[in-house]
Amino acid sequence: MTREIFYSEKLPVPVGPFPAGAAYGKLVYLSGCVGQIPETGELAGDSIQDQARQALKNIFSAVKAGGATPETIIKVNCYLLSMNDFAPFNEIYKEFFNGNEFPARTCIAVAELPLKARVEIEAVAFRP
Repeated sequence: MTREIFYSEKLPVPVGPFPAGAAYGKLVYLSGCVGQIPETGELAGDSIQDQARQALKNIFSAVKAGGATPETIIKVNCYLLSMNDFAPFNEIYKEFFNGNEFPARTCIAVAELPLKARVEIEAVAFRP
């Protein structure tokens, strides 16, 4: 097996030297996504809800670019600028996953994120 690096035109241009993700065999590792609108590169808005919704859309685009599906996401890491955003972030997060079938997840607060974003999300999925 060899490592596969992938990009997607459905994602914003990366703000650093990294791809949309990397895959090895059936595992797909997705780079962190902030709430950038792919067409403009701008953040989707100032609110945690707007940025979280767009970041999750970007993660779902990235997982598809890696040959997996949103249903095969098995681990998510969430980075929030403030734990005050934890509850509103969770409300948006629940919109993207079915019922109680949430992937394993870690959510931590950080001092700063790229582009002054309020949230960044990375994930691991598998190819069926």
